[in-house]
Amino acid sequence: MAKPSKSVRIRRLVLDVLKPHQPRMDVLAIAIGELEVVDSVNIVRTETDSSTEGITVTIVGSNLNFDEIETVLLEYGTSIHSVDEVVAGEKIIDTVLTPNEEPPILKSSQ
Repeated sequence: MAKPSKSVRIRRLVLDVLKPHQPRMDVLAIAIGELEVVDSVNIVRTETDSSTEGITVTIVGSNLNFDEIETVLLEYGTSIHSVDEVVAGEKIIDTVLTPNEEPPILKSSQ
């Protein structure tokens, strides 16, 4: 395998995470956002039960380091279930539908 001729950087990570009810999502977002290479963080709750919340964490930055992000998440009592998206390279590519996926149904507001 040839040596890479350029440095490829991770620009976006989307993580499926399980967290306890505390800390709140805003506290967790700020903790991740304080990492030097993180430009923005988006957290969406996907499910809730009596003691935990499933969340999707989207992180965008110039050169994300998965290990640093994982360390912050572990410090706040979360666990990463899966890495659902990784975008690397010079530009961020928006999500593209594969041929077997249906486009979303758009509702008209009348």
